[in-house]
Amino acid sequence: MKHLFILLTVITIATMTKVKAQTFDLKRLASYETTLDDVMEIIDKKLVKEKLKEVEDVFNKNSNELNTVRLGLIYHDIALNLTFFDKTKEYAGYAQKSYDVLTKLSGNKNTTPELMVFIESYRASSLSLIAGETKKLSLLGKAFEIFANTIEKYASVSPRPEFMRGSVSENLPFFMWKKRKFARVDFESIIKKQKQNTSYADFRIMSFSYWAWARANSGKKHRKQAIEYLNKAIEIDPNYKAGRKRAEELKAKYSRQ
Repeated sequence: MKHLFILLTVITIATMTKVKAQTFDLKRLASYETTLDDVMEIIDKKLVKEKLKEVEDVFNKNSNELNTVRLGLIYHDIALNLTFFDKTKEYAGYAQKSYDVLTKLSGNKNTTPELMVFIESYRASSLSLIAGETKKLSLLGKAFEIFANTIEKYASVSPRPEFMRGSVSENLPFFMWKKRKFARVDFESIIKKQKQNTSYADFRIMSFSYWAWARANSGKKHRKQAIEYLNKAIEIDPNYKAGRKRAEELKAKYSRQ
């Protein structure tokens, strides 16, 4: 009887996994990566402002699901670039706007499964930005819970969940070492997956990931590997669209030590 129970459990789990795989289309996920590319990881502050107007104009004309996701993502990048890094008061509150838009999508059972990769990753990141604005550490804890759940579900098929958690982690103060450790863990994981599957992540994610790994592993014992990764970050980003500038600066700093 015990063996029968175990067998039934295994069959049930296998069936659930199969159903989950059938309802998640990797080709569609790849298509969304391309479609959403222009509103993710923007580092040009002039460009992010221009994109904000463009995305809002399109959304006001057609508030369909994809345009709503784009709105949530551009709000996130506005918050990151202009309130977190630049402290521009004019753009205060955009992290909350992003979180609200993405949370509504997250709570809708009809939301396209492949879009949930982006929705949950950026929703967690937006909440961490809100925590920074409001100084409410409980929100940061909630953000990392969302990250953990999203990574468990989607990290095998997309670098977004680990990339976003790693990016948040590397910007936390030193005394939050328990969460800062994820900067090392997540970028290491992305690099490992990329070695196994060269189409896992695009050049921007990889350029930032190589730089971030080198930054998180700043000790002399990791220096050879760090320089190797910094060279890769520079090589794959010839037009300075991702981590090249930061990689060059960090490489120069390491060479002086």
